[in-house]
Amino acid sequence: MTQTNTINTTLREISGLIDGQIYGDSSTEITSVCGIAEAVTGCITYVEAHYDMSLLNQLKSSKASAVIVAAQIYDLKLPQIVTVDPVLSYIKLLNHFYVKNHPAKGVMNGAILNDDIHLGDDISIYPNVYISKNVSIGDRSILYPGTFIGENSSIGSDCVIYANVTINDNVQVGDRVRIHPNSVIGADGFGYVFIEGQHVKKPQIGGVLIDDDVEIGANVTIDRAATGNTIIGKGSKIDNLVQIAHNVKIGKFVIVVAQAGIAGSSIIGDRTIIAAQAGIPDHINIEPDSFIGPQSGVMKDLKSGKYLGSPAIPYRDFIKRESILKRLPEIVKKIDDIEKKSDKIYNK
Repeated sequence: MTQTNTINTTLREISGLIDGQIYGDSSTEITSVCGIAEAVTGCITYVEAHYDMSLLNQLKSSKASAVIVAAQIYDLKLPQIVTVDPVLSYIKLLNHFYVKNHPAKGVMNGAILNDDIHLGDDISIYPNVYISKNVSIGDRSILYPGTFIGENSSIGSDCVIYANVTINDNVQVGDRVRIHPNSVIGADGFGYVFIEGQHVKKPQIGGVLIDDDVEIGANVTIDRAATGNTIIGKGSKIDNLVQIAHNVKIGKFVIVVAQAGIAGSSIIGDRTIIAAQAGIPDHINIEPDSFIGPQSGVMKDLKSGKYLGSPAIPYRDFIKRESILKRLPEIVKKIDDIEKKSDKIYNK
C-alpha cells in the first residue's frame, strides 16, 4: 500500500474520523495503522473484543501508541479510542492512511481501441489493453496492461480491472467493481451433448451481468450463460480460484471462498457464504443466509442454515456424526467383545 499525504496526525483528529471517545492523551501522534503483533511507536491498533485475554496481554506488551476498543480497558495505560465498531473504525483508518492513488492517465500508447467505443472522464487505459467494438468504459475506471474487453461489453464507473483480465463479449460490469489479475469473465459455459459417439458442443450465446460493488479475486472464471445471463449480485465478493458456471445466479452480498465451484444454473441466495473447496452441482437452489462449510459437497436444495460435510448436512447433525465417528473404534471393540462372549455361551 502507498501512504497518502496524511503521514502524521493526532489521536484527537483520528477520533473525529471514526467518531470515537478518547481516553488518554489526545495529542498522541499517530503515523501508521497496524495489527498488535507488528505494532511500533506511532502506530494505532485495535482490539475487537475487550474480553479476549490473549490479545489484551499482547496489547499490554505492545509498542503501539494507541488502541481502538469497544469499551474502555481500565488497567491499560495505552491511550484508547472507544468506538461502536472497532473493526469498522480500523478499516476506515486503513483507507485513510493507505489509499493507493490511481491518477487519470488517459489512453496510453500501446493500447488498441476499436470503433464505436464510449470512454468516460478521467480514465486510465494502460499499454497492451485491447478494447473491441461497441464497448463503453465509465468515468474514472482503470484498465491495467494485458486486459481484453470483448464486443458489446461495458465497464461502469470507478472500476479497477487489473492486469491480464479477460472480459469477453456481452459482459456488463457495474460501478466500483474490482477484478484481480488473470480472471476470465464470459468464457463459454461447459455444455456438450453426447451424440453418435462424440461430444457435440452446445453454443453458449448468453452473457454475464456483474452488479455494483463486486470484487473478483485472481484467477477466477465466470462463464457466460448458454442463453440469458450468468449473474453476480450487488456487493458479492469472490475469492481467488473460484469457478462459476453458466447461468448461475449469485445473490447480493454473497461470499465465495477460494477453490469453490458452482455448477450451471444453480441459485445462491443473498448473504450466503460458500467456504473454501465447497462443491455445488447444477440446478441447486440455496436459500439466503446460508453457510456452506469448507470442502462440503451439496447434493440437494438447501433451506437457510449452516451445513458441513459431503454430502452436506445440517451443522448440528454433522457434529453429532463426527462425535460418533470418533468413538467408532471403541464401539467396534465392544461389539467384538460381545460377539466373543456370545460365542462362548452358545458353544458350551
